[in-house]
Amino acid sequence: MKTKFSISGPGVLVAAAFIGPGTVTVCSIAGVTFGFVLLWAVILSVIATIVLQEMAARLGLISGKGLAEIIRTDLNNPMIKWGVIILIASSIVIGNAAYEAGNISGGVLGLESLGYSGAITVGAFNINYWSITIGLLAGILLYIGNYKVLERVLVSLVIVMSVAFVITAIVTEPDIIGMLKGAFVPSFPEESTITIIALIGTTVVPYNLFLHASLVSEKWKSDSDLPAVKRDTVVAIVLGGIVSMAIMISATAIKGDGIQTAADLAKSLEPLFGSYATYFIGLGLGAAGLTSAITAPLSAAYVAQECFGWSKGTRDWRFRLVWIIILLLGVFFSSVGYKPVDIIKFAQVANGILLPVIAGYLIYMANRQHILGAYVNSRTQNIIGIAVWLIVFGLGLKSILKVFGAL
Repeated sequence: MKTKFSISGPGVLVAAAFIGPGTVTVCSIAGVTFGFVLLWAVILSVIATIVLQEMAARLGLISGKGLAEIIRTDLNNPMIKWGVIILIASSIVIGNAAYEAGNISGGVLGLESLGYSGAITVGAFNINYWSITIGLLAGILLYIGNYKVLERVLVSLVIVMSVAFVITAIVTEPDIIGMLKGAFVPSFPEESTITIIALIGTTVVPYNLFLHASLVSEKWKSDSDLPAVKRDTVVAIVLGGIVSMAIMISATAIKGDGIQTAADLAKSLEPLFGSYATYFIGLGLGAAGLTSAITAPLSAAYVAQECFGWSKGTRDWRFRLVWIIILLLGVFFSSVGYKPVDIIKFAQVANGILLPVIAGYLIYMANRQHILGAYVNSRTQNIIGIAVWLIVFGLGLKSILKVFGAL
């Protein structure tokens, strides 16, 4: 039983990556605005994530290569190859640099909701030392470059997140019948489309596909390990989905529409359930910020390494340079309170284009026998995969239209 439900592999890094401050905030707003009725969207996103991440992990294990490396070596047309490489590098590396500030800022909000402000004034600048502290912790763990150390830290933080948010959800004494109906009977309340897109978009993350495929070989070496890879993927992502649902359930206890961040959720729960609810939410949000602050630079470095054919290894100076730059940008923008809106919009457009392209290519590669041999997709996997692709295609199109004001 312990082996069957254990999380000790790349899957936990995937869960740690998508349960960031953005997911916490989106789930909080969804719960406050629509109650339980959009729980089905979280379940749908978890299924979609499991399908795509399992394919990426299988490709990584059997081929011994990361997803970006497979794409780079498989495409023969130079123009198409470099077009795809530039799209991948720009959306993942630049996009993660933009989102890193949000990850760190989310962690800061969690810590400050506990009653410990980190704002200080240095000359003409207002700086938040919590941003610097989170950045230093993430930097130390990344510089160590030891996968086992990262794995243990992130497993611990994911457990902290899970316990914090699940306990908060239980404390709110939710309506069980309402929860079950919201989880298994899809409904589309008025003006819920953007929220549904956001719930799926914060779970099905393009850079996680690259991160997962790259990290599988760090943990496992043989095709005999495939059952362990699948188990690790499913358990970790389901756990992440439970955390997302727990946040939504907690937020349904709030009346009104004044919730814009998870920190607002923590403050709003305090009059109803006491200060301990604030502590649980604050602790969970702080852990979510730190996990994403680690995984975003790490995945960007792996993508850059594979796109440009650098020598493998987390201690390579170019690999370290990528994550250091992204981490420093995140710390700087977070500590001074600057919001790089234009860069984030670019990242949304690039990811909106990238997600269906990579998901489609992933399904295509998972059917190629010269790469996977006997481990190609089954008919059922292809049917589910194509259904997921249609969903992410619609998601990508709508996210692009939203950025340009057409939706």
